[in-house]
Amino acid sequence: MIKKILPIIAVVVGLLAFMEDGMDGLIPYILLIGGGYLIYRGIFSRKKKKTEETPFLTKEKETYYKDLGMSESEINLFRDTMNSSKKQILQLQKNIANNAKLKAIDLRHDCLKTSKALFKELTKEPTRLPEASQFLYTHLPNLVDLTNHFVEINEHQVKSKEVYGKLEESSRIIDQMAALIVKDYQHFVSNDLEDLDADMNLAKEHIENDPDFQTK
Repeated sequence: MIKKILPIIAVVVGLLAFMEDGMDGLIPYILLIGGGYLIYRGIFSRKKKKTEETPFLTKEKETYYKDLGMSESEINLFRDTMNSSKKQILQLQKNIANNAKLKAIDLRHDCLKTSKALFKELTKEPTRLPEASQFLYTHLPNLVDLTNHFVEINEHQVKSKEVYGKLEESSRIIDQMAALIVKDYQHFVSNDLEDLDADMNLAKEHIENDPDFQTK
C-alpha cells in the first residue's frame, strides 16, 4: 500500500515545487527524491537478502525457543549465527574433499565430524550459544579461511620454493586449529561427561548396597 502511495505523493509535491519556483525548485527536489529512493532501495535490498539467507522460522521452532526463555533478539542472533556456521562447515567439507593434505589432517583430528557434532549439540541447546563462542566466532571461521587459501594456492600450476614453504606452514597452522576445534567440542560436552560420571557412581553405590549383589 505504501509503495503505491509514495509515487503519487512524490509527483504531487514535484508539481507544486515546479509551479512555485519553476525549474529552480524542481531540480533540487528531483535530486532529493532520487537520493531518498537509492537509500530506500539499499535498505530494502539488505532486508530482502537477509530474509533469503536465513531459513524460515516455523511456529514450532519459535515456540521451542520461547519456551527456553529466549528473547526475540537472542533467537535472531542464534539463527543468524547457526546459519553462518552451517555454511562454513559445508565449505570446510568441500575444501577437505578437494585436497589430500587436508584429508590427512581431518583423519588425524576428525575436525569436520567434530564441527558437525558441536553444531548438532547447539541446535539441541540454543541457550548455550555463548559457551561455544570460541568455536563459532574464531576457530571455525579461521579454519575455513585458512583451508580456502590453502586450496587456492595449492592449485597454482607453478609453485616456487617460497610457495611450498608457505603451504607447509599453513598446513601446520591448520593442524593446530583443527585440534582446537576438538578441544572446543570436548569442553562443550564436559558437563555431560561429568553428569554421566555422577550417574555411574550413584549406580555403583546402589549395586554395592543391594543385598542381591553382595558376595555370599
